[in-house]
Amino acid sequence: MMSNTAEDMERLMARAEELRVPGPFLFGAATAAYQIEGAPKADGKGESIWDRFSHTPGVISDASTGDVACDHYHRWPEDIRLMRELGLGAYRFSLAWSRIQPGGTGKANATGLDFYKRLIDGLAEAGIRPFLTLYHWDLPQALQDKGGWYNRDTAYRFADYADLVSNALSDRVQNWTTLNEPWTFCWSGYATGEDAPGLKDGAKGGLAASHHALLAHGLAVPAIRGNVGNADVGIVLDLNTVTAASDKAADQAAAKHFEDAQNRWFLDAVFKGHYPQSMLDLCRDLLPDIRSDDNTIIAAPLDYLGVNIYRRSIMAGGTELPPLNFARVNPPGRYSAVNYEVWPPSIEDVLLYVHEHYAPKAIYISENGFATRPEPVTPDGAIHDVERAEYHIDHLDHMARAMRRGVPVKGYFAWTLMDNFEWAYGYSTPFGLAHVDFVTQERRIKFSGEIYATIARGNADG
Repeated sequence: MMSNTAEDMERLMARAEELRVPGPFLFGAATAAYQIEGAPKADGKGESIWDRFSHTPGVISDASTGDVACDHYHRWPEDIRLMRELGLGAYRFSLAWSRIQPGGTGKANATGLDFYKRLIDGLAEAGIRPFLTLYHWDLPQALQDKGGWYNRDTAYRFADYADLVSNALSDRVQNWTTLNEPWTFCWSGYATGEDAPGLKDGAKGGLAASHHALLAHGLAVPAIRGNVGNADVGIVLDLNTVTAASDKAADQAAAKHFEDAQNRWFLDAVFKGHYPQSMLDLCRDLLPDIRSDDNTIIAAPLDYLGVNIYRRSIMAGGTELPPLNFARVNPPGRYSAVNYEVWPPSIEDVLLYVHEHYAPKAIYISENGFATRPEPVTPDGAIHDVERAEYHIDHLDHMARAMRRGVPVKGYFAWTLMDNFEWAYGYSTPFGLAHVDFVTQERRIKFSGEIYATIARGNADG
């Protein structure tokens, strides 16, 4: 007689074999440079804010760093073989800015750039499409020393970096993303201090950083287009659908403020050419210098929007980040190891929200995934991560429902390819489709990876 786990695995495999996504469609996985590469000083790489921040006592939950992480800098051929085993058609990854421009400015460090050329060429040989992200949170420390995202000049240095990289890789990469999750790296990095560079300047910090980050995005888009004739250019935003905890005025206001800050501040700027007036009014005494042509620059036309989605948001009146004054409500239910509610309809809801209000030409689910505590490996080398497997099946099913309602979703990138350094959580909350033994660096595909490969291959013909 099978155990419950075995029964669950059999049930989920049957669902995976039956799941169909309207095609043509790309199945991929995503990573970020600091979380996997290691080699923080190799071949002329400069220091990043995460190199500095992770070595600050007390800021990483398990007191770890990304100094080695998955050692992807040396093991990338093995990781491409892993992608092939998973049946991936695409791989979303980021460049370490300070590996290419150690001080954030100037000519390219050729050795660092050559690493990415080898990686991209290896992906091409494996038939895997590269989706390149220019910035996934690891600002060169030299630029942070000059103010980081508080400094308007950082936007122009980012445009220079985008121009340099897109020129160097114009013959290798078609799909370009400027920024990953400006809400998170600006507000968690500059407002609450949870992430690098660890500043706790409240809403004023989040607003200043996010305006300059969006300006950087807008300046980078034409630079990329000027170098890459067939470029598909987009931005990746972490979005939630937001509801109020009750009909009380304070809860309704909190939900509105949070939606304005996390969703509309970025979506309205990128797709409508202005910030939401309600946010400008609420935060009028905290706003950075927004110049007359900034809105036009930020709204440079895009080919796609990347949506990172992990949960819904239920908001009540509170004291967090005044004048937003919200408090997150966590209803009874299932939660991941990073305390995100498991609510599969959230992916369908956010896709319909974006499609109805902003109508991007194409959408990719650029991240979606489930965190656990470190997982045991059975004596025969297996990892039975049933919850993660079910999470991806359920979310893909709801995504497909949105697609059948007309939302132009073109691909899904599971977060993440393999267990890695999960920012402020260190190695305590793995998300991977593959397990990594951080002592031996051995990779093992988990049950969720087998499930994902089954879905990818079952939908290979669209």
